[in-house]
Amino acid sequence: MEFGKCVSETCQDEGIAGSHVKKRTSCTILTGFLGAGKTTLLNHILKNNEHGLRIAIIENEFGEVGVDDAFIIETEEEIFEMNNGCVCCTVRGDLLRILDKLQKQEKPFDHILIETTGLADPAPVAQTFFMDEDVKKHYELDAIITVIDAKHIHLHLNEIKPEGVENESVEQIAFADKILLNKLDLVTEDEKKTLINKLRKINEFAEIIETKYSEVDIKSVLGIKAFDLSKILQKEEDFLDTGVQHEHDESVTSIGIEFEGSLDLSKLNSWLTALLRDNGVNIFRSKGVLNIAGTDARYIFQGVHMLMSISSSADGVGRPWKEGEKRTNRLIFIGRDLDRATINSKFAACISK
Repeated sequence: MEFGKCVSETCQDEGIAGSHVKKRTSCTILTGFLGAGKTTLLNHILKNNEHGLRIAIIENEFGEVGVDDAFIIETEEEIFEMNNGCVCCTVRGDLLRILDKLQKQEKPFDHILIETTGLADPAPVAQTFFMDEDVKKHYELDAIITVIDAKHIHLHLNEIKPEGVENESVEQIAFADKILLNKLDLVTEDEKKTLINKLRKINEFAEIIETKYSEVDIKSVLGIKAFDLSKILQKEEDFLDTGVQHEHDESVTSIGIEFEGSLDLSKLNSWLTALLRDNGVNIFRSKGVLNIAGTDARYIFQGVHMLMSISSSADGVGRPWKEGEKRTNRLIFIGRDLDRATINSKFAACISK
């Protein structure tokens, strides 16, 4: 029986022709705090396509400017974006509409990957697969995979939130069927052991896979049938209660910049380095697509707290600008107590004259 296709089976004993039965499409929720390596894992899955699966990707970004499309490798797979809202609350309707569109396509998908924002609580997303009748009919939740930044997660696990606001990083670990402990090249062996002990206090059952650059055996994260609703209900009795609202920490916001023109790489590098050095504790995630003066290479930058890298298509990262393509700079900063006016003015000073 081929996965995702309609088949007809006949009951020989009773002589009754069987009806067409369409297998439900497996879905994976890919979660993890900002900068953990979720998109890197997506790219790893897309590049290593020996699995032979036809995959659709649903991408959710928190922020007023979307940049993640530039970070996903060019692929024949279909990618759907949900921007400027969190899939666990404000754009859940978009998720339902995309899932409805996908199940109506003539050629079915074998697997759906839903990448949440780094600020999403995965529980309401998982709830969708059990509370909506059309989704229940056409889809099954395969697993919740949580990617963890071993270097920075401790900054968020111990964070004290306002009353009534959940700690998303804790929820992401608690609901995980599998945990990818990523960026282990940035921590010591003792730091890793301490972190694993902390993770086990939050989730004692999920398998922990140790990784660097989100490189894992694809068979360990797709088609694993790891989500078990009965176990979730034992821990979270109100899991299927649609009246329970998820509240975000309103002190965490985003600043987006879009600008058509070229930038001075030296000035930009100096500004971003100083910005993250001085404010990196409060800037959880920063990333962008950059048009640098004097080159056809398309540059990208990524930052997690105080760590930052700038690379380009000339280095083999991403693709160059296409002929006739608008060379729009897109940057996003996500964090707490961000100063929009200062960030905008400092960016403007990096524009090539």
